[in-house]
Parts: sequence; C-alpha cells; structure tokens
Amino acid sequence: MEARTAGRRLTELLGLRAVPVAVTFAGAAPAGVPRVAKAGPAGCAYWKQAAEGAVFYTEAADHFNCPVGSYTHGVGLPPERAKELEGVVGTMVGLQYIRMEEVGALPRRTEPFKVAVYAPLAEAPVPPDVVLVRGRARQIMLLAEAARAAGLAGDAAAMGRPACAMIPAVLDGPGAVTSLGCIGNRVYTGLGDDELYFTISGGRIGDVVERLETVLHANHELEQYHQARRASL
Repeated sequence: MEARTAGRRLTELLGLRAVPVAVTFAGAAPAGVPRVAKAGPAGCAYWKQAAEGAVFYTEAADHFNCPVGSYTHGVGLPPERAKELEGVVGTMVGLQYIRMEEVGALPRRTEPFKVAVYAPLAEAPVPPDVVLVRGRARQIMLLAEAARAAGLAGDAAAMGRPACAMIPAVLDGPGAVTSLGCIGNRVYTGLGDDELYFTISGGRIGDVVERLETVLHANHELEQYHQARRASL
C-alpha cells in the first residue's frame, strides 16, 4: 500500500483526531516544498504543524532552539548553542530527571543533518523515513498489534523522555516503537494527558495498515466474547 493511501486509511480506521505525520531526512529540499516560515521552539513543534496540514522542510538552523532535539536528530550546534545543551542537561541532572550516564545512550541520528521534510502522511511529497502516530491508548494498542502482525517488534517497553528520541530509535531499531512523550513535547505539541505516540518505519507503513483491518475485526469479535463471558460468570 502506497504511503499516502496508508495515511488516509490509518486515520479512517482508527478514527484519529490528529492525522499521522511523515518525516523524511533528505540531502536537499524537494522541489516545490517551502522552508518552514519560522523556527519553532522545538523540533517536535513541527509535528504539530504537519498534523495541522502544513507541508514544509527545515534546515539545521531551524532546530537550534531545542538543544536536546538537535542532539537526537544529529544537528551540529554552534558553540553558543552547544553550551546551552550542556546547561539543559545539567538542569535535568540536577533535578534528578535524568542521569548523566543516560545522555550518551540516547538514540541519535549519526548521518549529517541536511534537511527534514514534514507533512501529513496522506500528503507526503516524498517517501517517509518515519511515520508518527498520535492517539489514545486503545488506538495505539490496536496499531501496535497491527505492527506486530506485520513482523515489526513494536511491543517492547515504551520509550520515555525525550519524545524526539523515538525517531532515531525507529531508524536504527525494530521498525516501530511506542513513546509516552515527555513534558516538553506535551507543552510544544498540546499532546493530551490521554495521548501517546506510536512511530513506524516509513517503508513499512503500508504493511502495518494492511493488517490493521484484520486486527480491528479480531478485537471487535473478542470484545463481544469477553463481554458475554463476563456477564455469564
């Protein structure tokens, strides 16, 4: 299934409030795609813009406002911004939010950052590297089951802070991960208290959506079975 079609079907099947977002790392901006009008406060803020219908690309400088996101995305920071990263990490460690030894273990893109293209999956101008799905627990449960059925090991322990680390984790890892987000992400994206993320390798999104219909049917039938069983006991 082609990625754009998968984007439409995924939204319809799960009844998502926010459309899935496609993210692609490229060597240059695709023809006809504009650069983001204004640098955001964090890289994850671009997810929100894309979910609201915007199609655009960013350059490295557009990520400087978020030193942690720059780190996970492999964006090289100028000296003054690198000091800011040290300060942010120091604050997190001081608050016992993160341990210093955890920093080096965070997933991170190792390829040089050129541009990142953001778009609603159903309107992606280029094939996505990763697909970000934002939903409630039941929706993410169903999607994780579909990913598992497609052969992706997406049911490991959910990731925590920082939310942006789920992108390099999927690029380098099992092809799908669940993320609980982080407090910064919830501020910058408006992620609800009842929402979390599921991130899928862009090359496998069609496989996952193809299996989602079967998963939805199976869950409907099993729900009826369990409700009847509960009533009879």
